Amino acid sequence: MTPKTRGLGRGLNALFEDEETEERFASVMDTEDAVPSARKLVGIGDIVPNQNQPRQFFDEAALKELAASIREHGIIQPLLVRPFDGPQGKYEIVAGERRWRASQMAQLHEVPVVIREMDDGTMLQIALIENLQREDLNPIEEARCYERLMSDFGHSQESMAESVGKSRSYIANVTRILNLPDSVQAMIAEGQLSVGHAKALLSAKNPTLLAQEIVQQKLSVREAEKRAAQDVGRPAKSSGAGAKAKDPNTAALENQISEALGLNVSLDMKTQHAGTVKIEFKNLDQLDDVLQRLTRPL
Repeated sequence: MTPKTRGLGRGLNALFEDEETEERFASVMDTEDAVPSARKLVGIGDIVPNQNQPRQFFDEAALKELAASIREHGIIQPLLVRPFDGPQGKYEIVAGERRWRASQMAQLHEVPVVIREMDDGTMLQIALIENLQREDLNPIEEARCYERLMSDFGHSQESMAESVGKSRSYIANVTRILNLPDSVQAMIAEGQLSVGHAKALLSAKNPTLLAQEIVQQKLSVREAEKRAAQDVGRPAKSSGAGAKAKDPNTAALENQISEALGLNVSLDMKTQHAGTVKIEFKNLDQLDDVLQRLTRPL
C-alpha cells in the first residue's frame, strides 16, 4: 500500500518530520494552504488540553510510569499543538495530552512542541486518528472515535477501515456496541466486560441484567452467548452428545482467542503439544479481518 492510500495513518508520523510533512499529511490537511510547522519549548502552564479529547480515561498508574520515564529520559516526541483561541501565548493540545499530564507529574517547567495552524475540523480528525493509532483506547472510546469520524467528517466504514488499518467488519462490530445501554457501556469502558461479551449482549433480551450476571458470576464469552440465546428462545450451541469436557487451560485459551478476534473459536488438542484451531466466520468481511490480523507485519 502506498503512502497516499494509507491516508490518515501515514500523516500523523509526518507531523514530527520536517521534510515530508506536506506530502504525507495531505489526506488530513489541505497542503496548498498549510502553514509550516514550528518547533519550540513552551512553558507547561501555557498549554491547555483539547476540550474535544476523544480519550476520557487516563490510567493513573500508566501516567506515573510515563512520568518516571520522562524524568529520566525527557520527552522524546514533542507534543502537537496549535495557537489557542484565547490569551496570547497559549497553545491548545492536538496530540500528546498523556505526555503533557505526565510532564506535570514529573514537574517539568517546559515541554517541546510542534506548532501548526489548523481549523477545528482538522484538529479533531487528527486527535481521533492519533488516539486510534496508539491502540490503547478502551472499546467505548474507540467506537466513539469511529462514529464521530463517520458522522462529523463523512468517512464511510470502508474509508475509515483503510485509514486505521482495520477491516470494515471490525469497524461495524465495534461501533455496534454503542447501541448498548449507558450502564453497560460504562462496564465495558472500565474493563469489566470484554468486546466479546459486548457482542453477546447485543442479542440479549435484557443486556443490563445479563451484563451484571457476567460480572458477578465471571461468565466466559461462550457462557454469555449461551445465556443471551436462552433469553430470546434460541437454541444454545452444543458441542454434541457425549462430548468430552475440555481441559480448563484449553478452554481459557479458547476464550482468550475468541475474545481477541470477536468470533467463535474452537481449540482442540489432539495431543499435549498438537491440535487444531477452528475459527467461525459468518461473512467474507469477518474472514478478511482474520486474514489481515494474521498477515499484519510484526
